[in-house]
Amino acid sequence: MGGAPPTQTRSGEGEWAGSGARWTGGSGRGTVTTASRRWFGGRDESRRADAQAAKDAAAAAFYELDSAQRELRISVETIAAADGSPAARQAGDGFVALGERIDQVSRVYIEAVDAHDLDRPELDASVAARATRELTGAREELDRAKAELDRFALGLRPLLEQAETRLARVAPARERARAALLAASDALDAVRATGMRADELAARLAALGPELTKLNEGAGRHGVQETVRRADRILRDAEAVRAEAARLPERAAEIDRRLVSLRTRAQALHNRAGRVEPVLSELRRRFSAACWQDLQQVPDQAVRDLARAGDQLREAARAREEQRWADVGELIEEVRGALDATDEAVSAAQDRLTRLEAVARDPQAEVERTRFAIRDAQRLAMEGRTVPDPKDAGPLDEAVARVGRAVTRLEGLHPDYWAFLQELEDVRVAVNRVVSGIRAQRGHG
Repeated sequence: MGGAPPTQTRSGEGEWAGSGARWTGGSGRGTVTTASRRWFGGRDESRRADAQAAKDAAAAAFYELDSAQRELRISVETIAAADGSPAARQAGDGFVALGERIDQVSRVYIEAVDAHDLDRPELDASVAARATRELTGAREELDRAKAELDRFALGLRPLLEQAETRLARVAPARERARAALLAASDALDAVRATGMRADELAARLAALGPELTKLNEGAGRHGVQETVRRADRILRDAEAVRAEAARLPERAAEIDRRLVSLRTRAQALHNRAGRVEPVLSELRRRFSAACWQDLQQVPDQAVRDLARAGDQLREAARAREEQRWADVGELIEEVRGALDATDEAVSAAQDRLTRLEAVARDPQAEVERTRFAIRDAQRLAMEGRTVPDPKDAGPLDEAVARVGRAVTRLEGLHPDYWAFLQELEDVRVAVNRVVSGIRAQRGHG
């Protein structure tokens, strides 16, 4: 209320008497002095109103600062969850420091409010004036802190936009991972319905359970980048399980075909290995020991390799029956490698005999083949030159000399045709190196 109280007010039981506001009750009750406290004079009432206004303004500033701080905290937490860069860590540290500043000015405000009870009837003008000053000062500090908070939030905007963009990837990535897990589970159920156990695939799918739990815990706990990476891993692994489950019947049929093929090949090699010994006998009879000594172990080695391959084939068949697909695949590869080695060794004996017979009939054909390669290289070396480059001429001259020495070594009663063939082959390799070097130097590829 405003203005001075009335000089006198009557009632049915008593009256306000004079400007001292003494209440005289009809029943003789005591007096109450209120006029100077409950009804303020002009200046006192104005100061109380100013203090209350300052309190209300400070409260509004405090509320705005608190609300802005809460919103900014969400932004900082979003950045921290999505960004592990130094700039993001610096933003977090800056927010902590700013929070300490806000806590300080908030304490000043709360202390000012607690220090002055503006609703006290006996509040006098000096106390009201002091309350106004302190509350106004607290509000100004709150406003300054709010301005600092706003500037800080403005500086965080680029980081926040990047973080929100990254966070937007989380939900789709998580949904794709969950869908992939469901598809893998359905595919596994379908293949099991055909009678196949698929235990290995089931174990791989079960191993993704803990990863799914962490994925569901979200980016707030594990960070955006790690959450997206985890979702991608789950998607990739679950898709692999689904694809392998879908291919499992076809894979089983393919394994059956490969086992049959390997058995057939092993039997064919067994028959061929039986013909190696007659070939060796022919080599011993017609050529010097140097031409066949390295083949002496082929028959025995072929028998051992074929026996080991047979054992592995039987183990592979057992693994197939037990649906141990990984073991079957490894055993098949081992059998194939053993049969390849046996095939090469068995073929080497017959190839050796064929080549030695050919060179024994006409060693000159091999010589001419090598000399042709040398002459071709010499022509290339002389293109656009009057004198060959020494680094090219030297190896080519040596190649010519080596051919001559190899021909000379054929003279005699029991020539080493195998050494002759190997020497000329080495000469051709050396000549090819020279040709490749010339072409590379001239940019011909």
